[in-house]
Amino acid sequence: MNELGYVYDRVAANLRSQQSTTIGIIITDIANTFYSDLFIGITEELEKEGYTGLLGTTFDLHSNQDRLISTMLEHRVGGIILVPVSGNGKETAERLKKLDIPVVLTVRELPHSDFDYVGVDYNLGTQMIINHLIDKGHKRIAFIGGRKESSTWTERMKGYRTVYEEKGLLIEDSLILPGAINKQAGTEAVEELLSQSKDHLPTAIFCFSDLVAFGVILGLRKAGLTIGKDIEVVGFDNVPESEIVQPPLTTVSSFARQIGNEAANLLQRRITNNDKKGEKIIIKPELIIRD
Repeated sequence: MNELGYVYDRVAANLRSQQSTTIGIIITDIANTFYSDLFIGITEELEKEGYTGLLGTTFDLHSNQDRLISTMLEHRVGGIILVPVSGNGKETAERLKKLDIPVVLTVRELPHSDFDYVGVDYNLGTQMIINHLIDKGHKRIAFIGGRKESSTWTERMKGYRTVYEEKGLLIEDSLILPGAINKQAGTEAVEELLSQSKDHLPTAIFCFSDLVAFGVILGLRKAGLTIGKDIEVVGFDNVPESEIVQPPLTTVSSFARQIGNEAANLLQRRITNNDKKGEKIIIKPELIIRD
């Protein structure tokens, strides 16, 4: 049939069979290695059962998410795996509830909703790494990156606050610097810290993600500071680059690929039986020490 110029039309095939073999996958940013690994985890499980993934990236913008959901519906996907954008949780939840296909959320939860969800215990992961820093003698630990309206930031902040309260330490609001989840945000946060007082910097910085940590490291080096000597930097996610950056980055593994595997399998179960109440799969994080 290829010799006759035949091109397989998956949408038409889905219409004929009334059973879609296409799954919508909406993530934040494929350039972020965490999301690349998440996508691989999803697709390797979907392909085992003959499904094809249709990928879209929101760049954490609600308008993009809204458009991508519409695009997925136009392609008659059999279900959607979604990393919700930060904020607008109620609006997102209301739209998803109206869909007649199963939806599995990953990485970020939507507040006050009962959608299926797969993620990591960000609260516990943060407690692990903050306890590690305090055990090393650090008391003034900055928390950089992440959007305050995101569930992933909220859970990390809970973990940070829990450890500080347990240790009887004072949280300094000036050391909590939310922001975007990219290298530039990390570099800009360092500039803000330096503008406050270069002589009274925190002794350690906990970064929302490894990607933010890479920007923080760059900013500190530009300021003439030595990582590990003048100030310690730790991350979250354990992306592959965290092992080869100098010095190697202590971080928390959030098992992106496993999240993808679990989300894909959960969605396939929902396609078969969509009558059950929403299920939550929470993966235990792992502290990766690279001192």
